[in-house]
Amino acid sequence: MVELSHLTRIIDIEYHDIVQGASQVYHDKIRAHMVDGSFIDIWFSKKIPGRFSYHWERRHLDGSLYRHDNFPDPRCKNVSTYPKHFHDGSQAQVSGS
Repeated sequence: MVELSHLTRIIDIEYHDIVQGASQVYHDKIRAHMVDGSFIDIWFSKKIPGRFSYHWERRHLDGSLYRHDNFPDPRCKNVSTYPKHFHDGSQAQVSGS
């Protein structure tokens, strides 16, 4: 497992032009606050190596959200890349990832 504090530092350094700051929110999640007021959450599974998801929250700006998910959500079984799927602009708009 990659040390999240190390990833947080990389985000702060490499993406300083679009990120106001990144922090470790929980033991398994990083939050990056973007300069436009949105934020990106990145979750890392402690139980299954290599499993992660990210969520770009923009609902307060323009009503949109974007999320890559590899959780086996039963509502997304019809997606060709199941369990991987992508929420493209809204919770209901799901496609393969």
